[in-house]
Amino acid sequence: MNGRSSKAKGASAERAVTDYLRANGFPYAERRRAGATADTGDIIAIPGLTVEVKNQQRLELSSWVDQMLGEMNNTTPAAWQGVVVHKRKGKTDPGEWYATTTFDLWLTMLKEGYVR
Repeated sequence: MNGRSSKAKGASAERAVTDYLRANGFPYAERRRAGATADTGDIIAIPGLTVEVKNQQRLELSSWVDQMLGEMNNTTPAAWQGVVVHKRKGKTDPGEWYATTTFDLWLTMLKEGYVR
C-alpha cells in the first residue's frame, strides 16, 4: 500500500472514531491536525486523555503503545490516560474495534472510576 492510501485509511479510521465518540457522549471530540512538532495523539475527546488510532493489517501493539505513551508526555499538561484504538478486521463499527493500553493505565482508570 502506498503512502497516500495508507494516510487515507488512517484518516478514515480517525473520522470513524471521532464520530463514534461524538455519538456516545463526547460531543466535542475532534481530530488533531497532523504535522505538529510534538505529536499529541490523533483525537481530542477528554482532557488528560491521549487517543491514538490505528487502521493497519499487521498488529504492532508494542510500538503503538510506545507511541501513545510518548504522545501522552507531549501534551501540556501531560496526559494521565491513554489508549490505542485499532480497527478490527472485518468490523466497520468502531464500537467493535479494540482498545489497548498498559495494565497500569487501565488500573488507574479503574481507580478513578472511569470504568464501571
